Amino acid sequence: MRAMTISRSGDADVLELAEILRPVRTNSEVLIQVAAAGVNPIDAKTRAGRGGFPAIREFPVVLGNDFSGVVVEAPFETHPLQPGTEVYGMTTVPRAQGTYAEYVSVNEMSVVRKPPTLSHVEAAAVPLAALTAWGMVVETARAHEGQRMLIHAGAGGVGHFAVQFASYFGAHVIATGSAQNAEWLRTLGAAEVIDYTATRFEENLAPVDAVIDLIGNVSDDTATRSLTVLRPGGIIVNGPTGSWPTLVEECAAAGVRGTGYRVSPNGATLAIISRLLGSGDVRVAVDQVFDLPDAAAAHRAIETGHTRGKIVLQVAEI
Repeated sequence: MRAMTISRSGDADVLELAEILRPVRTNSEVLIQVAAAGVNPIDAKTRAGRGGFPAIREFPVVLGNDFSGVVVEAPFETHPLQPGTEVYGMTTVPRAQGTYAEYVSVNEMSVVRKPPTLSHVEAAAVPLAALTAWGMVVETARAHEGQRMLIHAGAGGVGHFAVQFASYFGAHVIATGSAQNAEWLRTLGAAEVIDYTATRFEENLAPVDAVIDLIGNVSDDTATRSLTVLRPGGIIVNGPTGSWPTLVEECAAAGVRGTGYRVSPNGATLAIISRLLGSGDVRVAVDQVFDLPDAAAAHRAIETGHTRGKIVLQVAEI
């Protein structure tokens, strides 16, 4: 099968189109023909030698966590996901083979039926970003009626889901973003939008109960500055890997709760998100679509840090 692989760390040009062996389904895995694969910041970090790169034990490696496609082989004859079923989900790179490939074999617990309202491209944009947003906003920050929640980078892949989930559960959402995304963020559920290019969010913001930090301290000490707007006992949830090494110490000194968050490929949670997508209560935004051989261009695009929603690789027409 065709796959985009890396044989070493480096810039986007280390991604190479190669012919590799198709994965062999085993045990409770589902073999899937991939129609589209999501591209996430963690993919670019791993490719560059950070993220999951230290866990790589042999090369070449296929990157990519998200997928949407069609079942080719089921675990057994009466399994609910039989060949021909349209599915989506995520895997865990580098513990498992990535999704920048024509086929992927994934544990059945990480695969669910694709909402019929979504195309394969749209579905591939959902799993990692939406599961991350759900874990940060719903499970950790406990979004609820009357809560004031600040969400940084609200227009990004994780951010645009975080805004919608927080709003759905009744929180008063304040999102940071650029002026060009302000009106769009309001349509997603943000009650207030702060243009980070023109205003320092901490200068005129009333105290908030929770901060969803999708930036960390890699840009203008955003994470540390967020501590000044949290009420005593409030919570800040940090997402990007390695973006705030001193989180625990700084939160303790400020008298607030702080935690990182790492996503799990939980099919049961994704099934809940599927119902919200199917009902129209939540929607996914796809910024750019690249063909599989153009994965390097997709990585360069995501490394700009200025996408609206998600970037997706079109792997095959199914």
